Amino acid sequence: MLTASTDIRFLKGVGEKRAELLRKKGIDTVGALLRFYPRAYLDWQNITPISECHEGENVCVRAEITSPVKTANIRRGMTLYKFSAADDSGVIEVTLFNRKYLAENLREGRSYLFYGKLGYGITLRQMSSPEIMPAEYMGIEPVYAATEGLSSKTIEKIMKNALVYADGMADVIPQGIREKNGLCDFKTALKSIHFPLERQALESAKRRLVFEELFVLQTGLLFLKRRRRALAGCTVKENLLDEFKKTLSFKLTGAQERVINECLTDMMSPRPMNRLIQGDVGSGKTAVAAALMYISAGNGFQSALMAPTELLAEQHFKTLCKITENSGIKCALLTGSLTKKQKDEVKAELKSGEIKVAVGTHALLTDGVEFENLGLVVTDEQHRFGVGQRGRLSSKGNNPHTLVMSATPIPRTLGLIIYGDLDISIIDEYPAGRQKIATYCVDSSYNARVYNYIKKFIAEGRQAYIVCPLVDENEALGIKSASEYYEELSENQFKGYTVGLLHGKMKPKDKENVMRRFAAGEIQLLISTTVIEVGIDVPNAALMVIENAERFGLSQLHQLRGRIGRGEYSSACILISDVKSGDTKRRLDVIKNNTDGFKIADEDLKLRGPGDFFGEAQHGLPTLHVADLVQDTRTLTVAQQEAKALLALDPNLAKPEHKALSDEVERLFATAGAMN
Repeated sequence: MLTASTDIRFLKGVGEKRAELLRKKGIDTVGALLRFYPRAYLDWQNITPISECHEGENVCVRAEITSPVKTANIRRGMTLYKFSAADDSGVIEVTLFNRKYLAENLREGRSYLFYGKLGYGITLRQMSSPEIMPAEYMGIEPVYAATEGLSSKTIEKIMKNALVYADGMADVIPQGIREKNGLCDFKTALKSIHFPLERQALESAKRRLVFEELFVLQTGLLFLKRRRRALAGCTVKENLLDEFKKTLSFKLTGAQERVINECLTDMMSPRPMNRLIQGDVGSGKTAVAAALMYISAGNGFQSALMAPTELLAEQHFKTLCKITENSGIKCALLTGSLTKKQKDEVKAELKSGEIKVAVGTHALLTDGVEFENLGLVVTDEQHRFGVGQRGRLSSKGNNPHTLVMSATPIPRTLGLIIYGDLDISIIDEYPAGRQKIATYCVDSSYNARVYNYIKKFIAEGRQAYIVCPLVDENEALGIKSASEYYEELSENQFKGYTVGLLHGKMKPKDKENVMRRFAAGEIQLLISTTVIEVGIDVPNAALMVIENAERFGLSQLHQLRGRIGRGEYSSACILISDVKSGDTKRRLDVIKNNTDGFKIADEDLKLRGPGDFFGEAQHGLPTLHVADLVQDTRTLTVAQQEAKALLALDPNLAKPEHKALSDEVERLFATAGAMN
């Protein structure tokens, strides 16, 4: 008898070959397959009259074929089939490619259901390569994320075989919480999410599974927080902040001092600190980290700062060396590009305790890196690291304090919820001397003037960025790529200038080399994708042009803009967009008129609504499959309240009725690495 924990290869219709393909999707058991939810649905029940269909929308129309099916061989190996279909309100032109069997079985004068994306031709609405069903069909068809060798239809057939075993899967939401919140049971949700009989059943299933996902997430985060608070930390005895301030050539802002003191309150308590510092780019997070590292060293503890790139690690290292040069605190850099001899020397001095401050990349996580007395772990741009990676570094000490830093502005209310395992401090003040950035919104008719503006900055000895949303050209979207811009500008408008290209598809060494050259002033104009969003300080870069600005989130635009204005020079950011909609104008005006990243994040949340506000990384949290941290904010809040109430009654999830929840929390966070 198969169960949810049975290896996927034993399920009917799978076998070894398909099992291997499914494992590439992270599906290794029958239960994991059942939790592989459809990415979309073909709703054949929701019929839209042709006249009410809008361009670009996926719609289902019921229409009668009103013309013979015409055939054309447009090129070798490609046959096109075209015909007209109509309902009482209008006519569409349907095009099929290489679908001979289907085309030959369609009959003029008979009605069918057509499901697809509507477009506009010269005279008629068009539908290219739609799904087609008999007119009387009334189903809601699941669409799964396909991969080579596994079509959506194949996964659908396998899923039907798997659903037989849904009865054996435990419900992770306690019955009382289900009933209180009007949620269906897990078995019902599974059947309706995969094969809904009608729209209401599908919505009920989604509501239940969204709640479950967020409830497990919140329970796990709160459980982690409670568990950490039960540990004994590396207690700091002496507050050496005044001593640290004497070593500085600048004055800390009030916000920096406040955040340092919040951290010190944690570090001087018996429990380990686990705190997130949020602050705009340039708000002085590194100085806060330096203060805590200095105080840790003065109390006999080592510190480690981990950055996502070698360049950023090097920048932090130089900054910390400058701050600590007169303190007798030894700092060291550990990255993958060091020679074996250099690495061995650093490792030996870390183990002996001679090095008090280690700065590095993922190299800090390697097995050979040992600390004598690690008391503080700092990660920069924390959403680039999974919680498991933070845990691996922390495991090299005896419950060290943890500080995570992020320049990604997140709405305060949402941050308090999604970072349930962290205390939050916010730096909401800029250091003295930070340059204001003038921001302009124009369309592409200004390109010539923009290029002249760039040349003016370069003539004054400054450097500039041009940021593009795509690496490669996308004709369908009508958007130029970074590569295309680079070729065009370096050969024409900026011929004779030093132009560089930077994008995420480049090899890490090549990316690092380009950024080093830009930082050294060897590149005058850098054309880049958003890969510069997390980058090093280039004080001489004083101008940024962002093409197709409407394609970026507001928080992302703000993050990109923060790459300039970091030196003594007046800086400017130019947003270029040809989209004339009122929504686009309102969004770009928010950036134009605001410099506070948190205000911008709040507006971003209001304006964008549903969507992946946080990007693919989910800031190191376990991956969410059905829930949306923006769309489902209200559910997230309720889930957090229920998780808090449950843990107040059963802090260790030890009661038999909570075993399924405990197992799911362990599974989810182990997958993300958080329980390590």
